[in-house]
Amino acid sequence: MLDQEKDNLSVLFSDEVQGPFVTFIFNTHVAHQNVEKDALVLKNFAKAAKIRFEKKYTDLSWAPFQDKIDALLSDASFWRNASKSVSIIISEQDIFIHRLNVAVDNQYYVDDRPYLLGIIKNNQFNYRYYLMALNRDSIQLYLVENSQVKTVSLPEDAPTDLVTTLGDELTGGSMNYSIQGGTGYNGSSKEGVAYHGVNTKDEEVKIDWTNYYQAIDNYLKDTFANADHLPIRLYTLPENQTLFKKIAKNPYLTTDVSISLSPAQVSLQDIEKGALKINQELEALETASYNQLLDKKFADQLVDIVPASAEGKVSHFFISTSNFVNETTDMSTEEFDRRKVLNKVTDNVLKTGGKVFVLDQKASPDEKTLLAVLRY
Repeated sequence: MLDQEKDNLSVLFSDEVQGPFVTFIFNTHVAHQNVEKDALVLKNFAKAAKIRFEKKYTDLSWAPFQDKIDALLSDASFWRNASKSVSIIISEQDIFIHRLNVAVDNQYYVDDRPYLLGIIKNNQFNYRYYLMALNRDSIQLYLVENSQVKTVSLPEDAPTDLVTTLGDELTGGSMNYSIQGGTGYNGSSKEGVAYHGVNTKDEEVKIDWTNYYQAIDNYLKDTFANADHLPIRLYTLPENQTLFKKIAKNPYLTTDVSISLSPAQVSLQDIEKGALKINQELEALETASYNQLLDKKFADQLVDIVPASAEGKVSHFFISTSNFVNETTDMSTEEFDRRKVLNKVTDNVLKTGGKVFVLDQKASPDEKTLLAVLRY
């Protein structure tokens, strides 16, 4: 079983993993009452896949595949840990299970290569980054990964609040608290704490504010463990963004998309809504950029795309979801053959270092059903 989805395709392409493959991909449910329905989908698909397998591979045994399917059907923990959908790829020796966060067409697939398009659809807009809730006097960091948001526990030496971080270096000296209003993601009133020195000038308070942000940037740049070099995005008021961006020297601070709202007293649900908005904006920017590829030489007919992919000419391959007909266990030969050809082209493109996208037609370049951008 694979733990890191980003490694899925490279593992499946390795010489260690040999076909044929049986792929099941279907939507799953978290509610307990639907678990039996999900298991029934796999059971019915397995019966149909067995018929297709034994017809296609007359010299091979179905038994190793059925053993793995039976093990899954009897594994209660597998069905309890549901996501939106799941891809199950089985070979004679291995089983690869990928939890997906997108809705899929329920289907099975039997061929010399695994069915990759469901995994691609899931991974293409899987943004990973840190989201920093930045107040004038405190920070909290969140990891956004695969549309999931997790609070990052920072160590004691992290600059999580202004007073602890600056200590005796506070230029405002003894400090009073006053309430500074803000607005939460959902438009509700939020209150943040602003510090005002006793009988001090506003300039001294701004110095503390600047020094605190400098300490945050130094920590993120020099101390914080960002092994995967993930972008750091901001959830903060516009004035805080302006000052922090002016100060920051962290190469991973990314300001293309952010949330310009107060994070004071926000809930995790507020942060999740903010992350969703960022993801939607990133997806829109990414899909809009695809149209620029139309300036290059391209093919939009399958009869031309198939040989080009085999020759390694395709740098980007776009497949619209309108190519697929959502069928049940009785998948027609025509539909199976269509998916087989698209999957073969996908295999060719990925093996030659290209990129593949599965998009709604309105998000495809020039809203084309198929598009292969050529290297030469």
